[in-house]
Amino acid sequence: MSDIAFFRPDTDGRVLPLPYSRSLWAPGTLTGPAVCALAAHAAEEEIAEPGFRAARFTIDLFKTAREVPTATRARILRSGGRIRVAEVDVVQFDGGGGSQDGAAEVIVARATAVFLRESQNPPGQRWHRDAEALTFSPPAVAIDDLMPRFASDVAREWDSVMGNHQHGYRKRVWTRAIPTLVGRELTPLVRAATSAESTSLICNWGTTGIGFINCDLTVALSRLPRGDRIGVEADSHTEHDGISASTAGLYDVDGMWGIGMVTAVNNAAAEIDFTSIDVRGRYREA
Repeated sequence: MSDIAFFRPDTDGRVLPLPYSRSLWAPGTLTGPAVCALAAHAAEEEIAEPGFRAARFTIDLFKTAREVPTATRARILRSGGRIRVAEVDVVQFDGGGGSQDGAAEVIVARATAVFLRESQNPPGQRWHRDAEALTFSPPAVAIDDLMPRFASDVAREWDSVMGNHQHGYRKRVWTRAIPTLVGRELTPLVRAATSAESTSLICNWGTTGIGFINCDLTVALSRLPRGDRIGVEADSHTEHDGISASTAGLYDVDGMWGIGMVTAVNNAAAEIDFTSIDVRGRYREA
């Protein structure tokens, strides 16, 4: 398990993508969770400080990330008494000149992380969803492997066969993130960013597959997730003129801790039909 990761460290602060980071959208491209994980890792390394906790992570995925050497560049935008903000560029090097070693630099994503100082909740009562209204429950049996489990409003039993859930109903996933870098343990924030990227999958997945590709991800956290697995449940979805907007509830074994939000654009030319492919092989290998 320790050798399973999205990237391995290389020279000059760069990392090299590993097979587990490959996307299903097109050969030679990286999956969204891998890019999100790398940016969250860099942001946390730059901004983490005792007494502050991650409250929001937003990443714009504005260019396809490819299987090439990759680096991050982080900088602190604000370091105040109650709020700390960092920005991270995900940079790739794809040959063709433009830098000292002859590799052209391309920024493929930019993230912002907000850390807030922990304190006490203000007085008073506020609305929240009653326990009786919650519709997400983790699998009753503990799961030790990396394979995600799926459920929906019409197929409520958790299973790993994605084709069983290719319909127009509300979906859920119970997922386990892998490490970002070989030899580095996952932190709760990086786990949150990695797993919450499934907001796009769970909300944009319809009767013919997934034909929307997300161009961003925002994770809002009232606390850090606990345990190895995170649940993502579709909460809202709207689509018009080839653009969709979606939100999902984020859960762990102790309940809801955050919200995921994505916007996405039509990518039907490369639509992924989960009734015709089986992605379980990569998880079995891991």
